[in-house]
Amino acid sequence: MKFPYLFLMAILVLSGCGSKKSKENSAKAENLIPYSILKIFPHDSKAFTQGLTIADGRLFESTGQAGSWIAEVDIATGKQDKKIILDDKYFGEGITILNNKIYQLTWRTKIGFVYDLKTFSKIQEFQYDHEGWGITSDEKNLIVSDGSSKLRFLDTLSLKSVKEIIATEEGEEVGQLNELEFVEGFIFANQWQTNFIVKINPTDGKVVGRMDMTELAEKVFPLNPNADVLNGIAYEKKSKMLLITGKLWPAMVAVKFKN
Repeated sequence: MKFPYLFLMAILVLSGCGSKKSKENSAKAENLIPYSILKIFPHDSKAFTQGLTIADGRLFESTGQAGSWIAEVDIATGKQDKKIILDDKYFGEGITILNNKIYQLTWRTKIGFVYDLKTFSKIQEFQYDHEGWGITSDEKNLIVSDGSSKLRFLDTLSLKSVKEIIATEEGEEVGQLNELEFVEGFIFANQWQTNFIVKINPTDGKVVGRMDMTELAEKVFPLNPNADVLNGIAYEKKSKMLLITGKLWPAMVAVKFKN
């Protein structure tokens, strides 16, 4: 769908309102990661975003609910070239791309799929014994979340867990880890039902920083009354830009870390 430029820019000037569907956790000011907003892009407000990733300068998105799909998305228009639509028995979850393959999780069916990046043809299926939420990779192993504080590292050949870490902050577990992205040696995770993105050390699971997206989320919600939680992180390595969106959000926002 199309959004006029002025409509999108209104995101930056709308007055704040109460956060919807959020259970915000307190975060110490010294642990907050500063960022600046670079640009606003359109996003399909009917897309129940579960995964977002960039490969070779191309943006890919996955969605959940009935008719879950994976598509390459034109960042300038928000339009998708739909390639994969799941059977309705599968609730699509996160995706990641590694070695010219797309890896996808499903929610409660505990089945994952592997596709050829070029043709989008399915190569294989794999099973796991937990819910599937987010997925990313450190360019060696896949890293998956199940909605808890646990992150599993999967071997790309066997697709079995070879390592597990528990996300903690000041000695307490940090749960509800959802969509994942590997950024400059750290795991960034949406914390479901909050406006936080947590930065996790993949070695020991410690949360070393948080991005508070509350202001951004509160300005997006009025643009679509059905807008749901923050969910979607994609990192573009060359520009060091993060793309942020959410379920049923009418916009995708490019941000950059402040030095």
